[in-house]
Amino acid sequence: MESDTIAAISTALSDSGIGIIRISGPRSVSIADQIFVTAGKKHILNGCASHTIHYGFIMEDETVVDEVMVSILKGPRSYTKEDTIEINCHGGVYLMQKILRLVVQKGARLAEPGEFTKRAFLNGRIDLSQAEAVMDLIRSRNDFAVRSSLEQLRGSVRDEIVRIRKKILYEIAFIESALDDPEHISTCGYADRLSETITELSQQIKQLQDTFENGRIRTEGIRTVIIGKPNVGKSSFLNVLSGEERAIVTDIPGTTRDILEEEIRIHGIALRVIDTAGIRSSEDEVEKIGVQRAVDYASRADLILYVADASRPLDENDFRIMDLIEKKKVIVLLNKTDLPVVIQEDRLKEKLKDHITDIRIIHTSMTEKRGMDAFEDAIRELFFQGQIEPENEIVITNIRHAQALKEAQESLSLVKRSLDDKMPEDFFSIDLMSAYASLGKIIGEEVEDDLVEEIFSKFCMGK
Repeated sequence: MESDTIAAISTALSDSGIGIIRISGPRSVSIADQIFVTAGKKHILNGCASHTIHYGFIMEDETVVDEVMVSILKGPRSYTKEDTIEINCHGGVYLMQKILRLVVQKGARLAEPGEFTKRAFLNGRIDLSQAEAVMDLIRSRNDFAVRSSLEQLRGSVRDEIVRIRKKILYEIAFIESALDDPEHISTCGYADRLSETITELSQQIKQLQDTFENGRIRTEGIRTVIIGKPNVGKSSFLNVLSGEERAIVTDIPGTTRDILEEEIRIHGIALRVIDTAGIRSSEDEVEKIGVQRAVDYASRADLILYVADASRPLDENDFRIMDLIEKKKVIVLLNKTDLPVVIQEDRLKEKLKDHITDIRIIHTSMTEKRGMDAFEDAIRELFFQGQIEPENEIVITNIRHAQALKEAQESLSLVKRSLDDKMPEDFFSIDLMSAYASLGKIIGEEVEDDLVEEIFSKFCMGK
């Protein structure tokens, strides 16, 4: 129940310099006051002002448990908009758990995952998109993900969604009013005006939808799969990218038989790189399994790195690989260019043109670490139009938000169809309301309780 007082350890459950036990709810101050005393052995918290910090000790009966600092944040000026206490203690796991047990003994209950943020949402401090941004911020893996989460936490997505919903709501209200009072509210010429509004709103929603794929890639990283025949330098390339010997490299073809995954950052670009088994015809059952896994991973990749040995002519295995990379974003790495080159780039482009519309071929040498700058430039062009950072745009990074935008767009398309078919105004109102509700899912105004529970269950404990 939201009227309960809840408590949890809000810092990582590992030994550290400082730990924080957070308490939120109507009894948080009185519960903390029962176990906290000042240096003068006084219980003072019940009479203290909000947004103050107090030095003292946590006590169990007459025994000092720890020397602490206690912060008082009274509602509604707190994260949850409830009275909140934060006990800053020493960060030993046993010590934090002992203090938490004392808090629970005095009347609090253990918080569920994400329950503090859930209360902030339910109490109207943040909307659902901002609540999700909290967890995205915690899980951020790069600078863009941090900045994007902070912008959403400040309300960038909410403000845009609210603005679009207001326009839709205005049209719904106008239609309903005109239907209720046709003598005083005329719909003459309204269909043309509504058609223009729908076109404008559809474009705005599409602009948000179009940011999702790049937003996902920027926050999660580019799903990158290295494929090629055995012994062409795939594992060597992964080692150069990662800056360490992550993959075993030998002159024996078929050394890599299983999948090796590495997360790599190159000047702000995050790559989730998978090195796969060399693709060739083989009777070895283990190697065949590795090849099939390579094929499966390639089908789900954002980017294929096709590594070819420039010192050896193309063969049937290369042509098989070209079939796998059809309609994918591909960078061809012509490797081993420190040796005499026998593959002609023009012939390779001719072979690839039926599979890839935008061909990028880079000459590399892993032994000399040549071609890495050109590789980075190619990724910038393929995914970020030459720029890593977006220019002053709202970026959708949450798949739930992207799905809600898609649903809203489909509803507006139905309104447009009804307009083209000259249907009655009440048909417009039904689909406009559906679009309004779909957008409301993003900010939590049109969302079922079970979805709210599912979202917050994915949060970490203590947040």
